[in-house]
Amino acid sequence: MIVVIGEVLVDRFPNYERIGGAPFNFAHHLKKLGFAVRLFTRVGDDAAGGRILGQLRHSGFDEADVQRDPDHPTGSVQVTLDSQGVPHFDILENVAYDHLELDCVTAAELAGAALIYYGSLVQRTPAGHRQVQALLERLTGGTIRFCDINMRPPHVSHRAVAASLAHTDLLKLNADELADIRERFDGPAGVDASVAWLRTTYGIGTLALTLGSSGSRLYHADEKIEWSGERATTVVDTVGAGDAYAAVLAAGMLRRLSWPKTVGMASRFAASVCGIPGAVPDEAGFYDDLRSILEGGSNGR
Repeated sequence: MIVVIGEVLVDRFPNYERIGGAPFNFAHHLKKLGFAVRLFTRVGDDAAGGRILGQLRHSGFDEADVQRDPDHPTGSVQVTLDSQGVPHFDILENVAYDHLELDCVTAAELAGAALIYYGSLVQRTPAGHRQVQALLERLTGGTIRFCDINMRPPHVSHRAVAASLAHTDLLKLNADELADIRERFDGPAGVDASVAWLRTTYGIGTLALTLGSSGSRLYHADEKIEWSGERATTVVDTVGAGDAYAAVLAAGMLRRLSWPKTVGMASRFAASVCGIPGAVPDEAGFYDDLRSILEGGSNGR
């Protein structure tokens, strides 16, 4: 079982709307790839919340894990795209997911989790920070803690970032986020030096650094795996590319595939997501090739 906590929201593009939010995108991909996933989130008691519940029901998620908030609206983001399809996000504040309650997640549910996924946006408020950190404190040693830091200025609590890093086994972040953390917490200059400092300071076993069109790097033990950028045939937008990468990273880790193979699959899948509007596809067949590789089993580390 994979446990995912955090935001589900409506991405409002200039000409269309899509359901999104990094935790939802991550959970959706893994669900479609055949993993058992529980998504703990909160939406408003409004039309957008009803639409999200319908999408989650259609995708096979348990509606009981979705809280309805009578006082706060469903989260939304106004998305604008530059000429390369790169998004800028204007994120609504004081919405339902800011009031997510996690005390309802039982010890038995946490004990059965192979991996838990969390980020920083749902921790932008003191209440959200307390909820997520209290849940992380309740985890047992057998659960992989995957932090996709997902820092969206000005919606960033650096206190929450530091606390989240201290719990992390597997971290995904981009170059801007690495630079922000390095500057905020007085890390060393240089990408590799910053990564080594970050892993040592917080005891992070595996770190994935995404570099946009320049590819990605994954650091594990003494190994560094570099992957050049994959190019989509057609770029509609790049929304959700990092979430797609994160989902395949988790899938490969749980299926015990080699890191080079996992990074390659993650990069190609992220590029394919750039060819669709929004972060998740409408067609189930979008996942067929990747699912067949994952179902092929382990080939070791």
